[in-house]
Order: sequence, then structure tokens, then C-alpha cells
Amino acid sequence: MGEYVLVETVGSVRRLTLNRPEKLNAWNGPMREQLVSELKNAEADPDIGSIVLTGAGDRAFGAGQDLSESKGFDADRAEIWMGEWRQLYSQFRLGSKPIVAALNGLAAGSAFQVALLCDLRVAHDGVKMGQPEINSGIATVTGSWIMREIIGLARAIDLTLTGRMLDAEEAFNFGLISRLVAPDRVQQEALQLAELLATKAPVAMRLNRARFATMTEPGFNDAMTQGVLVQRESYGSGEPQAMMEKFLAQRAQRKG
Repeated sequence: MGEYVLVETVGSVRRLTLNRPEKLNAWNGPMREQLVSELKNAEADPDIGSIVLTGAGDRAFGAGQDLSESKGFDADRAEIWMGEWRQLYSQFRLGSKPIVAALNGLAAGSAFQVALLCDLRVAHDGVKMGQPEINSGIATVTGSWIMREIIGLARAIDLTLTGRMLDAEEAFNFGLISRLVAPDRVQQEALQLAELLATKAPVAMRLNRARFATMTEPGFNDAMTQGVLVQRESYGSGEPQAMMEKFLAQRAQRKG
């Protein structure tokens, strides 16, 4: 298994870097699995007070699902896939230590969702964020839930149905970006913010994060339950697989 997540300790902060830059840090099974493991390791380490999550390179925090993996899914594999996401998302929600996302470039699809599961997000002017899954034939269930929690139903409908990407200014105005800084300041600002959070009272921090998880638990459980049903129907229809194949063929033609 390759090093899909790089691990670094900076004082009381654990920095985790998604490490598939040649794929714009797109998710595959091994990267999801390693991130779960490293989040658990940070949670269990008494010397770690907070976490920074970022992406390797300067082009993307994450491009979302790796289509070369999901284009081969059938309905059964799509159900397993939803279980993998539930495990990862639960780790973000149920840990006691605050998480800061350092966004460097694109944050799309499930990477956008993961960024929103972090407590705070530091970004720069060139960042683009959004939920373009419909453009790949993928139905959005967990994304629509978390967008509704943060930016409301009307905006969640807009982003889900159009698949449009937000530039940094609009994302900041929506409240999706917590701190907007120069590109060369993103990592340092994220570390400083994480260091500040690490100094806060740990019991109060744990209880605050647990309270937010409890408040949003019904919606999360509903999204994950419905996600299984929706993705089984979606992948059973063959539509996402066909659209992903078409997209990948067009991309290969452009590169050729």
C-alpha cells in the first residue's frame, strides 16, 4: 500500500496530507482507509491537540472521487462504497480534536464534503469549491445534507443541481471558507489556527464537538441510509458508469 496520506507532527498539531497529487488527490479506497487510520492515531495521541488536513501539491485539496475506481462499480459495490464513506465521515464527526482544512486549489465533490466536515477552513483566492457530481452522473446525498446544514436548502439545491463551482470570494461570503489569505500563507495560517485550538480546554473542546455531532446526527444518519438506496438505484441504472467512461475518454483525448 502506498503512502496516500503523509503524516507530520508540528508541535501539538498533527498535519495529514492527502498524497495523490498526480490525481489531484482524488479519493480511492486505500486513501480513505489510510485517512481513517491516521485520524484514529491522532485521536489516540495525548500529545496532539488538533489536526490540519491538506492536499499535496498546489493544484488541489482534492478532486473528489477517483472516477477510474468508481466507473467499475455495480449496485452492490456502490452500497459498500457508502459504508466506506460513513466510516470516514464518522471519524471526522466523532473525534474529540478540532480539525482545520488547509485548502490549496480545488475542493470538489467528496473532497468538498470532507472540507466541510472540518471545523474551520483556510483558503486562498484561487480556491474553487463545489459539488459537481451531477456532471459525472453521481447522485448527491451526503453532499446535499452537509451543504444544507451549513449554507441552507436554497443554496444546496443550486450547487447540487447545477454542479457549478464557487470561487473563493463567493465561498467565503457563503461561510464555507473561514479564513481567506494569500496562497503562500495558507499552510502557516492553518497551523497557527490549529495551534490556537490546541490550547483550548480539552474537555470543553471534546464536549463542544460532541454536541455538534449530536445536533446533526439525525440528518447524518438519514443521509447515509438514503445514500445506500440512492446509489444502489443510480449504479443499478448504469448511468454514472456510462457518464464517467465518457468523461474519462474525453479527458484522455484532450491530453492526447
